[in-house]
Amino acid sequence: MTLIELLVVIVIIGVLSTIVAVNVLPAGEQARQRTTETQIDMIRSAMQQYRLDLGTYPSQDQGLEALIRAPQGLTRGERYRPGGYLDGTRVPEDPWGNPYQYIIPGENGVPFEIYSFGPDGRAGGGDDISSLR
Repeated sequence: MTLIELLVVIVIIGVLSTIVAVNVLPAGEQARQRTTETQIDMIRSAMQQYRLDLGTYPSQDQGLEALIRAPQGLTRGERYRPGGYLDGTRVPEDPWGNPYQYIIPGENGVPFEIYSFGPDGRAGGGDDISSLR
């Protein structure tokens, strides 16, 4: 094999690697976004069940932890579901390793909002993922 043939093979491998990277990397990010949306829907469903059982959503201070463990001084505590409202011993983090945010009341007249800061891990910037989507 001559040097020219070797260089052609290296260029072809480089082009193929670039094509694969361009197509595969965004798919991973889209999968993380879909996972985030699914987790937000799961948390939102748990919040609805909490409200059905206890008559109110957790306060801002109680936060999403109220879905795992009964808050202190809970009115009608006997109605709190044994084992909580989410599987596991802690509230899940988003796929980027950040905690989900909880605001009560939510914006635009909704009772609450759950959101992830998204890939950049900061509020704003256009990549946040919200239950208001």
